[in-house]
Amino acid sequence: MKKSIVFALLLAGMAAAAAQNPVYVYTEATDLTIVGKLMPGKTANPYHRVDTTLYKGFTKRENELVRMSSGMACVFNTDSRSLSILTQYGKTDDPVNTNIFSARGYDLYIRDNGKWVWASSGVTGRNKLSDPFTLVTGMDGSMHECLLYFPLYSEEYSIKIGVEEGATLTPAANPFRHRIAIWGSSYTHGSSTSRAGMAYPAQFSRATGLQMLSLGCSGRCLLQDYFCDVLVDVDADAFVFDSFSNPQAPMIRERLVPFIDRMVAAHPGKPLIFQQTIYRERRNYNVKEDEKEQAKMDMAASIFKELKSTPEGRKKYKDVYFIVPQACPASHEASVDGVHPDNYGYTLWAQSIRKPVLKILRKYGIR
Repeated sequence: MKKSIVFALLLAGMAAAAAQNPVYVYTEATDLTIVGKLMPGKTANPYHRVDTTLYKGFTKRENELVRMSSGMACVFNTDSRSLSILTQYGKTDDPVNTNIFSARGYDLYIRDNGKWVWASSGVTGRNKLSDPFTLVTGMDGSMHECLLYFPLYSEEYSIKIGVEEGATLTPAANPFRHRIAIWGSSYTHGSSTSRAGMAYPAQFSRATGLQMLSLGCSGRCLLQDYFCDVLVDVDADAFVFDSFSNPQAPMIRERLVPFIDRMVAAHPGKPLIFQQTIYRERRNYNVKEDEKEQAKMDMAASIFKELKSTPEGRKKYKDVYFIVPQACPASHEASVDGVHPDNYGYTLWAQSIRKPVLKILRKYGIR
């Protein structure tokens, strides 16, 4: 009898130890379903957004930024009780205004009754980049549809997802419809977010079911020809731009119309939706900043008014739109550094563009 009790306790202890220290089986994320990728099948590294060996003209910093996986994610089904992540990193950033969970970590959502619900986020320590880490544990063992966002400010050579030995891990169908390319500044890149899934294009996708393909590029969205070279080649149903946040008014005047003309020629009949830059809190009591920011806003608005002010312009630019996002509440309490919104500010942004963007897209059968 005593031997039976001891044996039972031993088995229970072994089971508890196995639960606490599971053996993981790893699968490369690219063997699952990748979503949010701007140019699928056109980059040697599947986690890059642009192949910088093919597209030239980028500065050193721009090369680094477009190789980061911002906006990309994978979807899969699993009944594992825990998940582990093993990453082989390339270039990583440590932004002073962006949570490290967002910069080089992972953000997990699970679909529950048709809605994406946050499940967990995680990241390795700076001195443990090559080590695996447990992203989530203690799940119930039933099958879940998972959406895993990749880091916003790091480059990856390999992303492996580990499930407990004996558990199921299979690709899920892409839960998002269409392909909507979005090019923009640090706002679109996701600067100052606390988690990768809080970038406003990601929030917009979860809320609408439309797939946003992010080419956010911190500080470097300046209506450059070489970025246009990339966008001309992108296969998308529509294009959205956050293109007035980085350039000053004279540059907007010089570059905007030639940029639009190239995009119209390359993607005839497709909607091109330009967003006004948002209100930056640092202009509140800085007269010089206030003048510069207002000049940018006024320049962008005036150019679009000019483009649509004649019958010829209305005909030529019939698929070009200008909308005004809102990321600043009445309290002015949604900024991290006076430039970038916090999570709540980005939520306001995603909500503010939802109605006008969907209204435009419906005209083109994009629902």
